[in-house]
Amino acid sequence: MKNIATMKRSILAGSVALVFGAFISTGVYADSAYDAAKDRVETNYENAKARCETLTGNDKDVCVKEAKATHESAKADLKASHKSKDARKDATEDKMDAKYELEKEKCDALQGDAKDVCQDRAKAKFQQ
Repeated sequence: MKNIATMKRSILAGSVALVFGAFISTGVYADSAYDAAKDRVETNYENAKARCETLTGNDKDVCVKEAKATHESAKADLKASHKSKDARKDATEDKMDAKYELEKEKCDALQGDAKDVCQDRAKAKFQQ
């Protein structure tokens, strides 16, 4: 009986890890995709806990703790992935601002209409 319960927990943990891994491995999330992934993490956790209901005693306790640990791990990975997206977005914006400042500086070498055209081109190119 214990071997069957252990096997069930291993299968459960493996399948949950695969599902969570699929969410995390996709990398960066848009807000709606992030929210959907969060909902799936919660749903998978509830399903994993429900599967533990078929067990009794310590096997059930261990199964619930495994489901909780997998759930917390998936939430942490999802949160880290989402924060990474924000950090990458900020870095991209900072790079674009720096390139825009460089282009503006290059325009300073020009005069008159050429300078105006250069500055307008830089604004358009870097969406300023």
